[in-house]
Amino acid sequence: MPYTEITAEQFTATEGLGDWRVVLRTAEARFRAPSFPAAGRLVAAIADAAEAADHHPDVSLTYPGVVRVALTTHAVDGLSTHDTDLAHHISQLAADAGAIAEPMAAQIVEIAIDTMDADRIRPFWAAVLDYREQPDGSLSDPRGFGAPVWFQQMDEPRTERNRFHLDVSVPHDLAQQRLDEALAAGGTLVTDQHARAFWVLADAEGNEVCICTWQDRGSG
Repeated sequence: MPYTEITAEQFTATEGLGDWRVVLRTAEARFRAPSFPAAGRLVAAIADAAEAADHHPDVSLTYPGVVRVALTTHAVDGLSTHDTDLAHHISQLAADAGAIAEPMAAQIVEIAIDTMDADRIRPFWAAVLDYREQPDGSLSDPRGFGAPVWFQQMDEPRTERNRFHLDVSVPHDLAQQRLDEALAAGGTLVTDQHARAFWVLADAEGNEVCICTWQDRGSG
């Protein structure tokens, strides 16, 4: 079917999508239902709506009744108007079910490995994690729950700093708060050269993490 690609900025500016936040190339929403059975009924309603739209999100249900929905359009490797349409429908279903949206709970965590030769080490990490290689060279959990792994190409070996770091992608309107909390908790700012795309922080022993948003990444 034809897809009309949209940017993260366009999705965020779409009226009626306040329940949703864009993290990486995904639109995510979390809804807290009045009970676990109510959350189960909401999942069933979302499944029916997705099937009718022929556009299928990732949906999970956790105790005591939290439903997480992640929307993306694989055909465009990002977001499309199919996502905005289904997001509107899902928000209405959640409202009808008495579920409360928690947009600031959206988050995706990735593991980044700095390397001189990703092709050499990728098979090891795929095997030890039982992950699958993706077209862009990253690794993903076929079960849909583990953090993705991606490989950052280095121009020279890294010796003074750790080769692993976490990327924590958060809602764009939560990034400053998360940054302030991390610094107040004993972290240091390594660089904000690439903000608002990402800020590099480190703990007291120099272990690094990036706080990331969709903003200022060129493609929106």
